[in-house]
Amino acid sequence: MEQEELTGKIIGAAIRVHRELGPGYLESVYEEALCIELAATGLKITRQQPVEICYRGQRIAVHRLDLLVEDTVVTELKAVLELQDIFYATLRSYLRATGKSVGLLLNFASVIVQVKRIGPELPSRA
Repeated sequence: MEQEELTGKIIGAAIRVHRELGPGYLESVYEEALCIELAATGLKITRQQPVEICYRGQRIAVHRLDLLVEDTVVTELKAVLELQDIFYATLRSYLRATGKSVGLLLNFASVIVQVKRIGPELPSRA
């Protein structure tokens, strides 16, 4: 499956979750619902995937991705009033640490779910 088709399926699932639940819940609620929705479409999901952060060849920390879809798209979920630059920077760091090329930042706290695609060939803010 091509990246655009895959990200399109993820975005469609996020829209369906947001239409059903609306804004106002914690990020963990949207994560659970999105996993149910993505699984229903037949996509492989890894939740809370550990990612080692290395410095000069030494492991210095372990972070967890919200979702890794089809071992390709790093998907970070938020339930905040406003997306901040640090969220973009964090997702770019996760892309570097995992060697993945595309990430999605999804914010469920707004009236319409906010979707931002992040990647080397994509603009940081759409």
